[in-house]
Amino acid sequence: MQRLEDWVGVAGNAFVVSLALADLVVALYPYPLVLSAIFNDGWMAGYIHCQISGFLMGLSVIGSIFNITGIAINRYCYICHSLKYDKLFSNSNTMCYVVLVWALTILAIVPNWFVESLQYDPRVYSCTFAQSVSSLYTITVVVVHFIVPIGIVTYCYLRIWILVIQVRRRVKPDTRAKIKPHDMRNFLTMFVVFVLFAVCWAPLNFIGLAVALDHRLGDAIPEWLFTASYFMAYFNSCLNAVVYGVLNHNFRKEYKRIVVIVFRFRC
Repeated sequence: MQRLEDWVGVAGNAFVVSLALADLVVALYPYPLVLSAIFNDGWMAGYIHCQISGFLMGLSVIGSIFNITGIAINRYCYICHSLKYDKLFSNSNTMCYVVLVWALTILAIVPNWFVESLQYDPRVYSCTFAQSVSSLYTITVVVVHFIVPIGIVTYCYLRIWILVIQVRRRVKPDTRAKIKPHDMRNFLTMFVVFVLFAVCWAPLNFIGLAVALDHRLGDAIPEWLFTASYFMAYFNSCLNAVVYGVLNHNFRKEYKRIVVIVFRFRC
């Protein structure tokens, strides 16, 4: 049992670290350029930086949803198929899964350069995916990069919730030992991360899907609604650290330690 818990820690942490890296990507390069565009009321960094910024934003978004999907599958296998978990998520296999997630992420971003969909949008002061470039491509992006992953994650978490309810009602009493309190805390943390991601990104994706299906809706959708949905989506990258701090004791402890160190250093 101890070996299984060790594997869970390695696999779970690998995907969480990978998700954190996806969130950090936008903070290190695209966001400073967006702030510069806001202050200058226009894009001043040039075409190359626009393309790189748009690419990294897409990398962050798709990397986040693919990592969230990986976390959900990991939790599902651990809780619902614990006997096979140690083989499915060995240390080497987990590293391969993380590499695969990022390989698929890059593969999903590359077509943007061929359809020239990474463009500066003055409404949001960002170089981002232009939903009006190609209806077919926009529909494909929304389905493959949002709807399908959300469907997979929803299925995994529904199966976990069903099992948890069965255990608590003693329908499957032999499973109780497999669902420990810290497992439930970790599961709830990542479930909240998923819900926030879905809520934050759903408006922008549905606007893109609606515009792709009917171009006339592009003029009908208020500019403030598109702008709000866009910044709501990218604000999601800031929320995960808050969720970890609120719901995870280890993160809270490390946050406090970092604050104490910074305070002492400043003093």
